[in-house]
Formats: sequence, structure tokens, C-alpha cells
Amino acid sequence: MRDVTLRPIEDSDLDAVFEFTRDPESVRMAAFTAKDPDDREAFDAHWRKIRARTDVTNRVIVGDGRVVGTIASFVQEGDTEITYWIDRSVWGQGVATRALALLLQEVPVRPVYGRVASDNAGSMRVLTRAGFEKVGTDVGYANARNAEIEETILRLS
Repeated sequence: MRDVTLRPIEDSDLDAVFEFTRDPESVRMAAFTAKDPDDREAFDAHWRKIRARTDVTNRVIVGDGRVVGTIASFVQEGDTEITYWIDRSVWGQGVATRALALLLQEVPVRPVYGRVASDNAGSMRVLTRAGFEKVGTDVGYANARNAEIEETILRLS
């Protein structure tokens, strides 16, 4: 993928976002997902809620002219965290790495945290390449796996 940019999310992006956030392999890898990724009503309610928050920077990732993911920073329990979701059709093409670099330029708050299912090697690489360091682990219930799993906590200072 040659061109990766970020822009504010628009209503017209949500159909594409819904589709790639319900891909079974992506859902399993992300682990900490909605209870039912196919529930469009819950998806729309979630997006209305987070788009209304003033402490969230929400961006759609555009790759070569099409929506290929989302990335955001948000405040949770006083800490700024990042999250992203990349369309599986572009995994391994550097999209997450470039999108994260762009978001970190836009959101200069430090420290910033990322959380990753500990077995999600791809996302772990994206964050560590961007300078995030492992600072701990936690165990939480992952809807996508119907089990408690380990999550690695990373920080960029």
C-alpha cells in the first residue's frame, strides 16, 4: 500500500468499518471486542457514544483511496490510550505502522498506552516498532474468545 492517510471519521465510513470489524479472524486476533460483532444496532450505538466524546481523537485510515481501518486515542482512567483496527485484506502492508505514526504526530500527549492480546504478534510488533515498551500484563475477559486471556500493556513515554 503506497498512500496511507488519516482523516476524521464520517457517517459514510461506518458501513465499511462495520464490515471489517466483524471478520472472524480479525475479531479473534483483536480478542477484546463487542459481544456480538454482527449486531449492527450495538455497533451504531457504540460509535455514536465514542464520536460524541471530547476526549477521543477518532480517525479513519485511508489507504490508496479507500477506508482500510480506524485508529483513535482516548482517555481511560486518566491515561491516554490508543486503539486501531485494520482491515484484514491489508494486514502485513505497513498500514498500522504508518497510521500509528500519523496519529502520534497528531496526539502529542505522553505517556500514551496500548493494550494488546499477548498472542497478537502483529500488533505487538507495530507498537514496539513505534517505541512502545512493555510495562505489564493484565488478564481480562475477551468476548471474541469467550475466555479470560492475557493482555500486554505497553507505554510510549
